[in-house]
Amino acid sequence: MVKPKTARVSDIIGLLNQICPPELAEDWDNVGLQIGDPEAEIHKILVCLDAEEPALDEALSCGAELIISHHPLIFRALKRLSPTDMTGRVLFRAIQNQIAVVSAHTNLDRAEDGLNDWLASCLGLKDSHPLEPAETGHFYKLVVYVPVGHEREVMDAVFAGGAGHIGAYDRCSFRTIGTGSFRGQDDTQPFIGSAGKFEEAEEVRFETIVSRTGLGKVVARMLKAHPYEEVAYDLIPLANNRSGVGLGRIGVLSESSSLKSFAEQVKEALGISSLRVVGDLTREVRKIAVCGGTGMSTYSDALRNGADCLVTGDIKYHEAQRARADGVALVDAGHFATERLMVAELSKRLKLLCRERQFAIEICEMKTEQDPFVTFP
Repeated sequence: MVKPKTARVSDIIGLLNQICPPELAEDWDNVGLQIGDPEAEIHKILVCLDAEEPALDEALSCGAELIISHHPLIFRALKRLSPTDMTGRVLFRAIQNQIAVVSAHTNLDRAEDGLNDWLASCLGLKDSHPLEPAETGHFYKLVVYVPVGHEREVMDAVFAGGAGHIGAYDRCSFRTIGTGSFRGQDDTQPFIGSAGKFEEAEEVRFETIVSRTGLGKVVARMLKAHPYEEVAYDLIPLANNRSGVGLGRIGVLSESSSLKSFAEQVKEALGISSLRVVGDLTREVRKIAVCGGTGMSTYSDALRNGADCLVTGDIKYHEAQRARADGVALVDAGHFATERLMVAELSKRLKLLCRERQFAIEICEMKTEQDPFVTFP
């Protein structure tokens, strides 16, 4: 029987970075560790939308040592720290009670199988993909030459570092055998042959794909596992598209629907009693764009992709006027409603990863958060 492992804050941040890499965050955002000791042991996590006082109260009540929120607790630079405002009170109490706070915000919005994928699925969209154009320049090809018989150790080290991922496949590589040559100077200690002599060796050319952000870790592991004193390797920038990543999603309904019927479907799926709609309620819609939270920044991409309707929150008056003139329907389901599904979905992903790592962690979902806006009849 495998003994469960104790996790630290840094371990959970590592799992979050797998789900939603921090480099996906917008430049203006503040994601990752907000407060706390990365080396602190944790046994219970609370996942919530907002790291406000109710979340801290619940964390204290249930014994959670770590809060993972969608919206950052510290969003802009703090010029002072005082318990006289909400952020200050939360920071003071979190420090006093040794509770760490971590945020996964626009990196979760833009991640593959992240918030906007979850929103698209919740609304019944099929064949969805990001609204933003695909990124390029994110990948490198790693080519390394290994003496025959030692390639497996190097391959395992490189794959363990995170290389070799193409879509839903991992450990992807290509190998060929050839002849390598070298001559070490008098003060070298070559793995094959002798110093000062021209040598030839049968070698494996091993190549695989590595993300730009994972490059340092992969190369370090490769060098540690490689038997040669000096390792010959190439890093080749690639122009491959980074599919599946980007803000917003666009997909299609299984069949066309009137805007009114679709708006009712959105209400039911998100569990809300009201929403705002721009457009003729009798018009037919099928191609739907979504962006959780404040998502009108994706409107131009939705228009470019031929969306009949965009579902988001926080739509402004003049934005609604533009969409009406362009003939694009809008459904404003609110910031809270279009994002709160991240609590259950992120908890599910974290539980799976914790089980895979054998971490002894309990993950709790905050179910009592409420939209600050209420419907007034």
